Amino acid sequence: MFDKVLVANRGEIAVRVMRACEELGIGTVAVYSDADKDSGHVRYADEAYNIGPARAADSYIDHESVIEAAKKADADAIHPGYGFLAENAEFARKVETTDGITWVGPAADSMKTLGEKTEARAIMSDADVPIVPGTKDPVEEPAEIEAFAEEHGYPIAIKAEGGGGGRGFKVVESADEIEDKFESAQREGEAYFDNPSVFVERFLENPRHIEVQILADHHGNVRHLGERDCSLQRRQQKLIEEGPSAAIDDDLREQIGEAAREGVRAAEYTNAGTVEFLVEEDPEREKGETLGADTNFYFLEVNTRIQVEHTVSEELTGIDIVKWQLRIADGEELSFSQDDVDLRGHAIEYRINAENAAEEFAPATGGSLETWDPPGGIGVRMDDALRQGDELVTDYDSMIAKLIVRGEDRAEAIARSKRALAEFDIEGVVTIIPFHRMMLEDEEFLIGRHSTKYLDDHLDPETIDEAQEKWGTETTVAEDEEEVTERDFTVEVNGKRFEVNLEERGGAGIDLEGLDVSGAGGGGGPAPRPEAAEAGGDGGATTAAGEGVIEAEMQGTILEVNVEEGDEIAAGDVVCVLEAMKMENDIVADQGGTVKKVPIEPDQTVDMGDPLVVLE
Repeated sequence: MFDKVLVANRGEIAVRVMRACEELGIGTVAVYSDADKDSGHVRYADEAYNIGPARAADSYIDHESVIEAAKKADADAIHPGYGFLAENAEFARKVETTDGITWVGPAADSMKTLGEKTEARAIMSDADVPIVPGTKDPVEEPAEIEAFAEEHGYPIAIKAEGGGGGRGFKVVESADEIEDKFESAQREGEAYFDNPSVFVERFLENPRHIEVQILADHHGNVRHLGERDCSLQRRQQKLIEEGPSAAIDDDLREQIGEAAREGVRAAEYTNAGTVEFLVEEDPEREKGETLGADTNFYFLEVNTRIQVEHTVSEELTGIDIVKWQLRIADGEELSFSQDDVDLRGHAIEYRINAENAAEEFAPATGGSLETWDPPGGIGVRMDDALRQGDELVTDYDSMIAKLIVRGEDRAEAIARSKRALAEFDIEGVVTIIPFHRMMLEDEEFLIGRHSTKYLDDHLDPETIDEAQEKWGTETTVAEDEEEVTERDFTVEVNGKRFEVNLEERGGAGIDLEGLDVSGAGGGGGPAPRPEAAEAGGDGGATTAAGEGVIEAEMQGTILEVNVEEGDEIAAGDVVCVLEAMKMENDIVADQGGTVKKVPIEPDQTVDMGDPLVVLE
């Protein structure tokens, strides 16, 4: 087994992997950006290395910086978590070809093959796994998309080859939308997955999203750990996941599970992965009625990594998926048969996102966890990397934690969820907990008849507003900026020299004169568990845009600038496209005028409050 694993990720998933490592007796290494220097995964790890500035492209997805950190730490394996570099075949190949370091995940070739959706569809089709009608190869021109739509009808879906999580996914309702959405899907594919290729397929208007957890070793063994129902989504972003699905019967469950196993076996895939399917829902299905073996289901994609919702399968099976990722990477054979996999009870995962559901799920732009008191009790699991007093880091994904609840059946899991969510005490940061509590009173969700389109097309937005007003919290930011003094000095620990950056926050500075630090530190022992961060810090409130100035409402990267100096614009015009929280955001003018100045350009990083366009 490995001696030391570098986790190339942040937040709750980094801590999740580190906990598995610790139980296996493996040392852990964190990497962090400047924005994450005080984050929980850094506190938890045995050692940590700064790999660059806040912008993910310059830190968490910088191949060379991550590998160099692994070399410095003498790590003999890299685990990517999910997101960032987890499905980047180029990075996986670099790790595979680095002496002394093992990639914890599928082989780069498998990742590339299954990550490119058209190749994955071909493999699944050859393995007799049903697929949605679509193009066999990437499309190069809008005319190809229009020809497909003329044959199959609207709506259609344009998808990035390497996409996932709703990124690079565009639904086209008519021909006049094709060009813009084609370009947007290409742009998101390039930005997030280093692959601008897109393909087209028929868009299913009322499907359920059912996915199967897979483990496969290097000895030819493939096991599935049951299915998860991820149908409660908003704009292709999952919010609540559960298992087993309450909507399908055992015959259909067996068909889907075996299709996943056969597809993965045909692809010669190893390690953990998830095979996703779309299952056609019957909107006329009665309460208590399930979808049977004659229901159509179609292969959607393979996620060649651990997923956010892997916790659901762990709670149902008692199998630690992350530990098995490490064991498989080390060459171990799966020690259990398919018949040994027994789904027990029902589990539901709630993504705790720092978003305001009543404001179109707008991400929080800052805040401090004045109170962070998660729930507990039998059947309640929390995956997080936060402690009371932490400042919210807004440079990355808005998910800050996951609440997983298990019961003997779905009814008990829902009752326990209501209790746990009511216990969850958070102050200082807005979250979607009120939304989750609302869904546990929603009839369509309770009877399990919701599809992936339920939230977007059928749920009354006023119910979300009411839930936020009843149960919501607000974002709190520090009013006074704390004085921070930084000092650089060198220490030596057990004969090894370290360059140390010390921050002094508030109060009198530390007098270092005469201080003997040559033997400071212990080294070798496990790192202390996450402690509460000091209250205070910078924070940051949204400032109202000055007259004639369109300002950034959040930190992000400029993808596209749509105006030039001298242009006449009207209120409602899109002046630029800002990427933030892994989503493209159209920045719309709230007033008309003549463009006087455009102080931004594509690929530029902006902070909240920065001027984007100046009008006169």
